Amino acid sequence: MTDRLSQTTPDLAHLIAPAAGAAEAAGAAAATEPARAGSQHPTPTTLSTSSERTDMTPHEQQPTRHQTRIDTTFDHFHRLYANRTLGLKTSPVRALFAVANRPEVVSLAGGMPNISDLPLDVVGDVLKDLVGARGAQVMQYGSGQGEPEIREGICQVMAVEGVHADPDDVTVTCGSQQALDLVTRIFCDPGDVVMAESPSYVGALNTFASYEAQVVHVGMDEEGIDPEDLRVKVSAARRAGKRVKFLYTIPNHSNPSGISQSLERRHALAEEARRLDLLVVEDNPYGLLNLDGDPLPTLRSMTPENVVYLGSFSKTFAPGFRVGWALAPTFVRERLVLAQESATLCPPVFSQFAVATYLRSWDWRKQVRVFIDMYRQRRDAMLESLAEQMPEGTTWTHPSGGFFVWLTMPDGLDSTAMLPRAVTELVAYTPGTAFYADGRGQQNMRLSYCYPTPERIRLGVDRLAGVMRRELDIRETFGVGPSVGSRSRDLGPGPNSL
Repeated sequence: MTDRLSQTTPDLAHLIAPAAGAAEAAGAAAATEPARAGSQHPTPTTLSTSSERTDMTPHEQQPTRHQTRIDTTFDHFHRLYANRTLGLKTSPVRALFAVANRPEVVSLAGGMPNISDLPLDVVGDVLKDLVGARGAQVMQYGSGQGEPEIREGICQVMAVEGVHADPDDVTVTCGSQQALDLVTRIFCDPGDVVMAESPSYVGALNTFASYEAQVVHVGMDEEGIDPEDLRVKVSAARRAGKRVKFLYTIPNHSNPSGISQSLERRHALAEEARRLDLLVVEDNPYGLLNLDGDPLPTLRSMTPENVVYLGSFSKTFAPGFRVGWALAPTFVRERLVLAQESATLCPPVFSQFAVATYLRSWDWRKQVRVFIDMYRQRRDAMLESLAEQMPEGTTWTHPSGGFFVWLTMPDGLDSTAMLPRAVTELVAYTPGTAFYADGRGQQNMRLSYCYPTPERIRLGVDRLAGVMRRELDIRETFGVGPSVGSRSRDLGPGPNSL
């Protein structure tokens, strides 16, 4: 399973080589952008020539302050942008997903929660009463840390998974995505190393890139992150003079792999992090959505002094309120609040009171069980359809919860190259290259079962299997082998695919 999840792991020296001083990085980044005919602003530049490397991954290609881009553009402000904006790129696949959102296309790409079973009448009454009784308060500015009422509710939610916390240690954010952004902001300087499971959440990889951090992927198997591989790669990075800032992981029903770390592996990982004196950023949006049993203990519950825990109501209530949080050790929490205040002044107050009132006035645990029953039907429909339809040589994970299945295609197929043909056949998925910082994942794809009905899932899998069979037939007929080399992860997902 490790090989299936990680594909071929690049040489360790390649992963940990210093990012600074890469003289060709800026020019390479400029070369990936589309040509702009008739451009009016050519930009002459001088590039640093020390310690040049030409074999760097996109996340290693970090320009130094002596480098400026060679490019032409209609953007009058082009030369004013910070170097870190090189990490903010529009996906060439985005246009395909605009087509994939048509109703006739079965989208197995997006991680959008299905809130059709949410009691919208109850939510509507809650919001109406909230405005009528406390409108002047709930529509005003609030605390940069978040309102005490919602922080107390968050602690009650975390307690279900064995996390016992003080509301004073909770920082409310605009979804857990902003929490991840704030954590990266306060810890990472350009060139710092972030360890991330392999494959890893595309939204996290984008965040790390935006702060010019270097990602080193850690191997996974059916039980989760390999602690020994973590030790080897952290030690190697430190010997190379790199500053390793934290390990990023989704222990429960990982996005995109669907794998959950076993209880034994969690204890081993927590112990290894302590030995390495390594901070762990535990992202847990799917923890309560365990479809086959009770939630497993979190890493935070095992080693609270060494874990920053991220949570969200987007999967267990509704994503539109954008309420997430970070639970962090005291000194880290103080810096998170400062970063939050500089980013938003305060997280949305109305959303906080709306979620807090919902938690207090409705049986939210029963509602989570309703969601679990619904997602279990969808997951089972996908797994059954994959077993019935997929061509020989295809493998996939069997998630115990969450939203996703990670599929590995037969040798010779490329998920990015195949996507346009799949959309033509009215089915969409997310290519595996989006979930690696080093270009791997061409043979993989992420399939989501959270939003389509079971009937639509079966239809989508049938269409996808047909596309794959035709691709295999073409390769057999014309003797076309697998693609050579790695593909940039800039060919990542489009809207609604996180």
